[in-house]
Amino acid sequence: MCGIVGYIGDRNILEVLLGGLTHLEYRGYDSAGVTFIKNDNIELIKRKGRVDELKAAVKEAGFQIYGEGDPDITVGMGHTRWATHGVPSDVNSHPHLSMDKKICVVHNGIIENYSELRKFLTRKGYTFVSDTDTEVAAQLIEYYYEQEDCGDVFKAVCSALKDIIGSYALVVLCSDYPDRLICAKKDNPIVVGIGKNENFVASDVTALIEYTRDVLYLEDNSILIMKKDSIEVYDVHGDPVEYKISHVDWSADAAQKGGYEHYMMKEMFEEPAAFEATVNPRIKDGDILLEHFPIDGKFLEGIDKVNFVACGTAYHAGCVGKYLIEKLCRIPVICGVASEFIYSDPLVDSRTLTIVVSQSGETIDTLNAMREAQSRGSKTLAIVNVIGSTIAREADYVLYTAAGPEISVASTKAYTTQLGCVYLIALKIAHILGKIDDQAYVRYQEELKAIPGKLNRILAKQNEIQKFATQHFNAESIFFIGRGLDYYLSMEASLKLKEISYIHSEAYPGGELKHGTIALIEEGTLVVCPITQDNLAHKMISNITEVKSRGATVLSIIPERFDSMEPASDVRFTIPDCDELMTPILGVLPCQLFAYYMAVNKGCDVDKPRNLAKSVTVE
Repeated sequence: MCGIVGYIGDRNILEVLLGGLTHLEYRGYDSAGVTFIKNDNIELIKRKGRVDELKAAVKEAGFQIYGEGDPDITVGMGHTRWATHGVPSDVNSHPHLSMDKKICVVHNGIIENYSELRKFLTRKGYTFVSDTDTEVAAQLIEYYYEQEDCGDVFKAVCSALKDIIGSYALVVLCSDYPDRLICAKKDNPIVVGIGKNENFVASDVTALIEYTRDVLYLEDNSILIMKKDSIEVYDVHGDPVEYKISHVDWSADAAQKGGYEHYMMKEMFEEPAAFEATVNPRIKDGDILLEHFPIDGKFLEGIDKVNFVACGTAYHAGCVGKYLIEKLCRIPVICGVASEFIYSDPLVDSRTLTIVVSQSGETIDTLNAMREAQSRGSKTLAIVNVIGSTIAREADYVLYTAAGPEISVASTKAYTTQLGCVYLIALKIAHILGKIDDQAYVRYQEELKAIPGKLNRILAKQNEIQKFATQHFNAESIFFIGRGLDYYLSMEASLKLKEISYIHSEAYPGGELKHGTIALIEEGTLVVCPITQDNLAHKMISNITEVKSRGATVLSIIPERFDSMEPASDVRFTIPDCDELMTPILGVLPCQLFAYYMAVNKGCDVDKPRNLAKSVTVE
């Protein structure tokens, strides 16, 4: 995943590509590369590291970046990569070549069945040089291109897409077709820039806005043939489809939304890939590897309690962490709000592990709490999204999320990636302590690796949440109730709604509502109930019955296995089945979508809610 740019025209192609990649750096990445056709051969230059390092490599190879370009270079594309499959390296960087060097691709997204496709292609004699899922796409397209009845790169791409399961923004270069790029889209944005005798393609408008404001937002399951003087759009069956050219009249800030109306929506759609990028590289050969956190039996012998300290959304991630570590590891855990922690004379000493959670790594309350814990001898582990941030630098140990830049104030993908880190930590500790055996350890790992695909399934039916929000956005007060992990999920859901829609909402444990607050339930009151824990489901049905008998309208969020459950709710939204310990990761996404659509219907500024800042650096 990360940034794509492609160009065909008379400009200096390398200047366009490298400039576009520079504009996409805000997205976060670990490597970059460019590829282009010169004299009917594909040239490929890519490097681990920043775009500046790639520029130096291009110059070293003898190519002119600025000014008049090489007239023999006819078409090209580039990519900034945030590692998902395979560690950051020159070899794993995009673009990726096929074995016979006829096909080259860049790709955003996840090819879920890449392992099966790789085995198939290996049996057919193809060899692989990288660990990526993207190289599979290049080899698969070449496989179909070389078939006797094909010989057409567009047909080869169509055939390959029928085999690929997952999400993609795919751009394809073929040495036999130096006059075109082939692009395909499913669940990852592609925007096409329309120029005069030149055309562009990118993952964000940011990469092409300096050249053109006439754009085409490619629809899902579309395939584009882009030439210098034409564009043609087809469906997955190869039939032509109509398209609409839009004129962009955005600020530079808005131009980074990649075709989405709001950053928040874009970032929700990035959650599957961000979660995978956070979790999958840390699972290898049946074990969980936590870089920068050398945890082992000896380390844990010196720990007899754990503290989670954070603010807002990150605090809710810590609440889930408390539940997991106590249940799986049988270690006492306290989860505290950072702004209260530093004034509470906390019970922290050298046998305490303090885990601080912060998206920005600059949250001042959390930073001060961490320093307080350190002053009392505690070991500290930071879960942060920003490399080199203050909290990351000052903590004893750090675990980075791979959310990438999160621009919307309301945290979405940062939260799910924080949860990813929390689950990895809890499972690792539990296994070291012998609280879960090898079989359970591996099973939980597989459950985590399956999460991105299930998040995509939720996003695919967002219209169900949108419809419900359209009917209820005028609600004056909303209650969220849940038990166990679902209570912590309710806390985050309630916060998200308050942040961006300004609707009053509260979260309560399901059994607590009747101890006073149920007095506020009246005819038409909206109550949202996540019900994902098997042993608590019937208890929650009783709580739903209590509020419905007082006139409440109830939306429940349930796993598919509960779909035949007694229909106590007015509306039910199903999420894919998973181990019930993992449900907070899946259950939060429909709650985020609900908050988003409630706010949109109310006309609120979704990305920049009043009184809130992305990074809170004042106490």
